[in-house]
Parts: sequence; structure tokens; C-alpha cells
Amino acid sequence: MNIEITTLADTEVSCANCEACCCRLEVMIITDTGVPDNYIKTDRWGGQTMARLDDGWCAALDRNTMRCTIYEKRPLICREFEMGETECIAERAN
Repeated sequence: MNIEITTLADTEVSCANCEACCCRLEVMIITDTGVPDNYIKTDRWGGQTMARLDDGWCAALDRNTMRCTIYEKRPLICREFEMGETECIAERAN
């Protein structure tokens, strides 16, 4: 089986066409980056994740611009998820 990996150059992902697909993923808060409390959901065991809207999108996503409203204070996982990299391309394909 030959699997082709798409690269950033192949897809030309940019802020203008990002579609914020990663904002539908569950994001665990594992470090303190200053995420405002109203965007944090704590489960019954004390684990923290980014709050999500009823339709599954991250509560910090501005639905008009499809950009993060807390970008400077976003969780570490969001900081490490790089636009156009393999994980990004895979999520866009879903």
C-alpha cells in the first residue's frame, strides 16, 4: 500500500483558508497559558479541557472570522498544532 503524505506546499493552508478544523478537536489543558476560566470545562475527575459549543466547535472560536479569540492565551496543545503540518492536513481531510 502506497500512502502519499500531503505537505503544506501541496495544500497552501493559510489563515485565509484555514477553516479551523482543529477547533473541533478535544483540547486538554495541561499547562497554564492563561486561558480564561469561562473557556475551561472541568470534568468530574478534575481534568480540564477547552469548553465546546453544542455543535462541537471550540467556545473560543469566533465563528464569523474562524479565528481564535484567545490566541495569545491559547492552550499549549493549540500552540503545538501547526497549520499545514501532517496532523492539520489529516484533520482537514476528515
